[in-house]
Amino acid sequence: MKKTVGKVTTEEKDMILSLFERRNSLTELAKIITADDAIYEKMISDITSTNAKFQQWWNDMAEKYRWEGSENGHWEINFETNEIYLCYQD
Repeated sequence: MKKTVGKVTTEEKDMILSLFERRNSLTELAKIITADDAIYEKMISDITSTNAKFQQWWNDMAEKYRWEGSENGHWEINFETNEIYLCYQD
């Protein structure tokens, strides 16, 4: 089930979109890089940092806008409308 719980500004959306795209790119890179590659440690560090920033954005926005949450749910963003959804199972 998906329920609209809020909306963010275009600037806020752009921040999470950038992190989302970076995280996806790093995930794809991780599929082809091995521990023997020179950039492996940098990639791992970057993934860790990006994931932390990604989660911090959600935490900050949830606190700022006081979005409804659910123990068994998560939030998603519609990058076209800037709307935030609470997604959960009934």
